[in-house]
Amino acid sequence: MGLNHMQRIQKHQLQWIHQLKQEPKNLERWAKIELLSQFSECKIDQCKCEGWLKRPPPTDDDSSSSNIINNNNHGDNLNLNVGSTANHRSRAGTGGALMNSSSTTSQHPSPTDPTPPEELCFRPECTHSYEDHVVNYMQATDVELNRLLDLMVEAEILNTNSGVENHEGTKVVYQYLSRFLRNSITTMTLPSMDLKLGSPPFERPTINQAIINFALHFFSHKNEEEWRFMHKLAKSFLTAVNVYMLDPKQKSDDREYHVIYSRWLCFCYVPVFIESLALKDPVQIFGRMYLKHIFSSVINNWQVTAKKRCQTEKQKTLLAEFIQLLNQEVNSEESPIWSVDFDPPVPSFFNNCLIEETKLNSLIKEIETEQEHQHTRVGDLFSDPTSLIPDISTARDESARIEEQNKKIEFHIIGNSMNKRISRSDYLWLNAITNVISHQLPRMPKEYITRLVFDPKHRTLALIKNNRPIGGITFRIFPTQGFTEIVFLAITSNEQVKGYGTHLMNHLKDYHVKHNIYHFLTYADEYAIGYFKKQAFSPEISLREELYTGYIKDYEGATLMECKLTPNIVYTQLTTVLRIQKEIVKRLIQEKQSQMKQVYPGINYFRQQHDRQIPIDQIDGVNECYKGNLDKFRQVKQEEPETADSIYSQLSSILNSVRSHSAAWPFLKPVSTDDAPDYFEHIRFPMDLRTMGERLKNKYYVNKRLFIIDMKRIFNNCRSYNNPDTEYYRHANTLEKYFLTKLRDVFGIKINVRPEIQ
Repeated sequence: MGLNHMQRIQKHQLQWIHQLKQEPKNLERWAKIELLSQFSECKIDQCKCEGWLKRPPPTDDDSSSSNIINNNNHGDNLNLNVGSTANHRSRAGTGGALMNSSSTTSQHPSPTDPTPPEELCFRPECTHSYEDHVVNYMQATDVELNRLLDLMVEAEILNTNSGVENHEGTKVVYQYLSRFLRNSITTMTLPSMDLKLGSPPFERPTINQAIINFALHFFSHKNEEEWRFMHKLAKSFLTAVNVYMLDPKQKSDDREYHVIYSRWLCFCYVPVFIESLALKDPVQIFGRMYLKHIFSSVINNWQVTAKKRCQTEKQKTLLAEFIQLLNQEVNSEESPIWSVDFDPPVPSFFNNCLIEETKLNSLIKEIETEQEHQHTRVGDLFSDPTSLIPDISTARDESARIEEQNKKIEFHIIGNSMNKRISRSDYLWLNAITNVISHQLPRMPKEYITRLVFDPKHRTLALIKNNRPIGGITFRIFPTQGFTEIVFLAITSNEQVKGYGTHLMNHLKDYHVKHNIYHFLTYADEYAIGYFKKQAFSPEISLREELYTGYIKDYEGATLMECKLTPNIVYTQLTTVLRIQKEIVKRLIQEKQSQMKQVYPGINYFRQQHDRQIPIDQIDGVNECYKGNLDKFRQVKQEEPETADSIYSQLSSILNSVRSHSAAWPFLKPVSTDDAPDYFEHIRFPMDLRTMGERLKNKYYVNKRLFIIDMKRIFNNCRSYNNPDTEYYRHANTLEKYFLTKLRDVFGIKINVRPEIQ
């Protein structure tokens, strides 16, 4: 089954799971608490009750339980049955997890009385009140309650699948994970695996590090083109390891394999669907033991795909070498790639790009000192007139960042609350930000703005200057969906074009990175699109549609845009880091140029010696230029300088031969708009054989390279404009092949031929 089909099945399953999770979230707050009550611990001292138990209804007809997870409909819809799957599928797919979309949807509980139940817990060992069980849930925020409801649905999915699972080991893992999630609901904590299965990574070095070591150890001596191909093979093999589905029945008697399989289920397979659990790549948490168990199966499947990607015989040879050496290293007990202390060599062509760490740190310190001096320098029109001229290369948020450092502006996260009283200053700031947004968005009803800004589900990042809000961003976080909607963004008109908007957005990005939210979504009108593009927003949405559909409001005439955040970037410092990097590169270039322009004294060798030839290493500057590797210097082909006169007759001979060819008739003169009206809309630089003849007469071709470029432009233009099934396209291939033959005969030049020409 193809990977694309797998992804469609997985998408269908995740959509169904999200629908299941959404059902209890649509309930009233008191109904959500009643659903969670069965997982609650009684807060009475010495009571061992582990969940509120409601007195059962008196008759079967009145059995509409208020507990959504007692309804087994969604258990019938989702099957994570790995053990009974005949054909194991890729991890990007489902591994046999199929759904029946025709099943009945789970019904919401529909109690009509929002008051807490007055009866006591029905468990014999408890008999305490409902409030004694749910006091923690009553104090939780709506976001926290929704998170616990997600855990509840996921725990029931695992519990239901354990009931239909055929493989005993898989069933045990499902039951273990279900109890684990239920315990997280009871303790109101984030799911975090205990140490029964160990903590990843389970082996060191990991498969990922070992394959990197392998590529560097065996192929670092190759040229850049070959090394990059080997690097692609290594990445492709790691992907094949990641998507490989373990078979629970493969080595049922092997205890070591059983442990590996259990860990793989918990960390690499189940989290694909149970999103509360952390998803790990096998190559990042497993090592040699795991790879040895699956290597023969993975390598047999992977090499078939890898061979199809080889375009030349050389690449096929490199692939065979890669597979042979990898098989040797995986099974060898003495292989250095599995050593934690292994220090792999760096590819030879990397040496020209490396810079010593001490030198790099020295440059960074020097640049930072200069920048601090520039910031503290006071401009004087008479002593230093240039100090009053702003630096056009300064980042947009530079002045705002300096103001924040000097405590002239502040940033605060504020918002309304239904559970606690907000401070007077927060209330006044929210009111002031509402006025700023309303003034900057006059077409938006102020009542609508006020309702969203003061909505407890929304938060606002306020920009405060002189104890007065001058701007802010109102947003709403959807933690279960993994994104935040930016609702409003405004800066008061007299404080714009000062970098506040960029710095405000950077603060918001840092805030969300700390809270593990990596996607922003917003609807931007025609006036705001430019700003959002500068802040790295794009109309191309990478977030899965089912994650945000129905969560954010669709604004007519606006464009949905997304910004993806990177966890390891501090956005408020990003422009500073980029400027330092740019300055480092600039200074390294200047240093290199100064070395290249260095003038050495004349050669005195012939005055002291009588030999006709001088050893190359006796020439000052040669060793420095080639870093001691004089073999490269000796391999440089020494050619006589070309001139238009010296190559005129040869180029003229080639051009006349090409003109006389039977396939040259479409290219003898420039293309006319009468024949192709839209030709110049597609072809920016036209060329033909008549124009080349005129250039040859005018001595334009001072070297062979210019002549070859013009000739190849004729053929490339033709193939770009015409379809492959046209006679023009075929004539271009035929004539190019003839031209390359003449070029080889006259000048001895060999140029790689396109596969379709061969």
